[in-house]
Amino acid sequence: MPINKCSNESLSEFVDTSDEWISKRSGIKNRYFVSDGETTSDMAYNASCIAIKNANINKNDIDLIIVATTTPDHTFPSTATLVQKKLGINAVSFDVQAVCAGFIFALSVAKSMMSEKLYNNCLIIGADSMSKLLDWNDRSTSVLFGDGAGAIVLQKFECNKNIYDDWGILSNVIHSDGNFYDLLKTNGGVSSNQSTGFIEMTGKEVFKHAVDKLSSSFEEVLTFSKKNIDEIDWLIPHQANQRIILAVAEKMKIDINKVISTVKDHGNTSAASIPLALHKAIRTNKVKNGNLIGFNAIGGGLSWGASIVRIGKPQLL
Repeated sequence: MPINKCSNESLSEFVDTSDEWISKRSGIKNRYFVSDGETTSDMAYNASCIAIKNANINKNDIDLIIVATTTPDHTFPSTATLVQKKLGINAVSFDVQAVCAGFIFALSVAKSMMSEKLYNNCLIIGADSMSKLLDWNDRSTSVLFGDGAGAIVLQKFECNKNIYDDWGILSNVIHSDGNFYDLLKTNGGVSSNQSTGFIEMTGKEVFKHAVDKLSSSFEEVLTFSKKNIDEIDWLIPHQANQRIILAVAEKMKIDINKVISTVKDHGNTSAASIPLALHKAIRTNKVKNGNLIGFNAIGGGLSWGASIVRIGKPQLL
């Protein structure tokens, strides 16, 4: 996370809002903002170093880097190539853009590419500097977002036994529907007005679609994985709004005590929110090796999806 922490009280000094107003509508208490000169690739690099260290592998073993971001350092080249440069390694590197659903899309792309037997260690990063897209005169959106980055390492293991059949990424589903393009977007773009623009959101409609599509996509992925909701150890949803998280848990009939929520600590960090929540859950000893984890997310497009992952690896005898 960036070092600049901004509480609701601090935000209310320059935005027409209050802690009570933000907390009631979103559950958010704090968020972090990048410093002057700090970029998305800086946060992505820092998250990468932590992920590689936790995976206990040599950075040179990374042969694939996928960065999920909607706030790249530059229009081109990809932020992933900057991360590769900062790490000083040789790896195929590129970005994916599905806004808040980016991490789920990156997982799906990584699994497909690693299944081709060309890649063995993939670094997946969700990183966004959402503060760069905020209109501080629009309190309906500016209070919701923060900056951050999180990363994981996917490793491919092969052996003669079937011990890995129920480990790693068991299944993914991803969807997009451009009919809802205008519900959550920026009012700028390179080919439209040569501007990054500010976030615009139709809040009530996004809320409705979020609850419906987060729930339905997770039901899909459960079916593909041949799992039922009771087998899930933890659900780690996109951290956008506590009210959405609670509504999805209720609709899916999953015990709220099995749902990881960190949105109060960092706000909506877009593609970074799921890996950030996963990192905290591991660090606080909630998520453990062998746990069955569910992810689901929705973002602009609209784009959404879900994944089921058996985290870690078997303890071989």
